[in-house]
Amino acid sequence: MTLAFIENPLFYLVAVPAVLIVGIGKGGFAGGLGILAVPMLALVSSPIQAAGIMLPILCVMDVTGVKAWIRRWDRALMFRLLPSAVLGIVVGALTFRFVSDAFLEVLIGTLALLFSLRYWLGGRVRLQLRLPDGPACWLWSGLSGYTSFVAHAGGPPLMIYLLPKKLDKSIFVGTVTIYFAVVNYVKLIPYALLGQLSAENLGTSLLLAPAAIIGVKLGVWMHDRVDAVLFNKLMYIFLFCTGLKLLWDGLPQVFA
Repeated sequence: MTLAFIENPLFYLVAVPAVLIVGIGKGGFAGGLGILAVPMLALVSSPIQAAGIMLPILCVMDVTGVKAWIRRWDRALMFRLLPSAVLGIVVGALTFRFVSDAFLEVLIGTLALLFSLRYWLGGRVRLQLRLPDGPACWLWSGLSGYTSFVAHAGGPPLMIYLLPKKLDKSIFVGTVTIYFAVVNYVKLIPYALLGQLSAENLGTSLLLAPAAIIGVKLGVWMHDRVDAVLFNKLMYIFLFCTGLKLLWDGLPQVFA
């Protein structure tokens, strides 16, 4: 297969900053900015093509991220998260051409906003989803796998489950980084079967790969210079912004 690539200069004026931002989020802030990638790229390409271009780039970021965090992650927690995440990916692949994402975007966006508000308002906003830890893990990681497959937006469900655990900052980032590395590489198989990894998409991903590596390294550098309290606040800000973005995308489609 001969690789091709998008030749529109405007595409790269948007794509390079988008990839840098996502890399910074993935390298130092547990991927909180990843939700911005596909919407930004969709300004200068179709949303479907944007998702196909981003997956190989995310996989490149994952290699750099795993190298940075391989010694700092929660192995027991990881083995509990991954089975249902993979199941969510399978469900996403099987329903990709038949199910609208709008309702799911609204649901996840609303939950993300409620959990963020609960943190900022000191518990005065209560979200009564007190499931036992086992079912909660399967629910949120399964949703994470599904939303990651359909829109590279697996962060909010995972954050909803992990943030209340108040893990050590480095363990938290390492666990999330390695989790999404596994998830993204698993997604390559159904993406290829669905035709998302075309020659044009792969060629464009290759051109953007250096920006991905630089972004991740910048994120790792920033992580070591942000204290734990500020880091926790940033995580909830990212979660809140992610919720807003999902609602912004989903509500017009639900009420259309």
